[in-house]
Amino acid sequence: MSIVNAKEIMVEAAKGKYAVGAFNITDLIQLEGVVDAAVEKKSPLIIQTSVKPSKFLGRDVLVAIFRTIAESAPIPICLHLDHCTEVDYCKACADSGYTNIMIDASKQSYEENIRQTKEIVDYCHSVGNISVEGELGTVSGVEDQIIVSEDETQLANPAQAVEFVERTGVDIFAPAIGTAHGVYKTKNPKVDFERMATINKMLNSNGIKTPLVVHGGTGLPEDYIKKLLEAGGAKFNVSTELKRVLIDAKYDYICAHREEYDPGKVDVAVRDAIRKAVGHWIDMLGSEGKA
Repeated sequence: MSIVNAKEIMVEAAKGKYAVGAFNITDLIQLEGVVDAAVEKKSPLIIQTSVKPSKFLGRDVLVAIFRTIAESAPIPICLHLDHCTEVDYCKACADSGYTNIMIDASKQSYEENIRQTKEIVDYCHSVGNISVEGELGTVSGVEDQIIVSEDETQLANPAQAVEFVERTGVDIFAPAIGTAHGVYKTKNPKVDFERMATINKMLNSNGIKTPLVVHGGTGLPEDYIKKLLEAGGAKFNVSTELKRVLIDAKYDYICAHREEYDPGKVDVAVRDAIRKAVGHWIDMLGSEGKA
């Protein structure tokens, strides 16, 4: 249907009280499984790459594959660079054809976070139809090369969040509310739903201007997901789960077919497992049929 930026589909999600799944991929097989699930469910989609796989596979290669697949898919799809701490690499990915860029300067001082984020916003908006995601506060856990311990975690201040959005001009916003990257160590993680709802109300009560992002989707209980949707979450990031699905599906298939040496069959097993996992997320986020 179309290649879009993240804000375009997130505004509609926020209005409709559902969310768009943003799924981190590390190879072509994962990418195919993610797209297959979204097409099957008729859901808008955000494909994400962290910095490490983007550099390993090559940003131009990823963009070329993305465009080839997205241009023939009957759904709107965005390609997003996730948690990039390097200003120059954010710009390079924008130049290559990513349609949403996340500059993650959340571990910098507040003023430096604003400065770097605004620099990327101004650059991406000058290059073309590229939206930008910024983050305030820090999300604990591990995402690509970024490690944040729980005692370093700082939740986003609502009043400061509004100032941050206004001064940077960021298109979509990720407030730290207690969610974590990786796997939750408890069945009942401490997530500040009220903080999320307050920030959403302050930013979007007079119309959706800056849709909100939820980081750390893997392992969140379904009732938490529902509450975060109600609080304004319009994009949910899912990374660790897809890494586990990829490795487990590959391991299980090889163990069950130890005398078989057919990489294609291994790839099919991985793709099918990824499609099933992503389909379940689309159901939970309520985006089926919204493409």
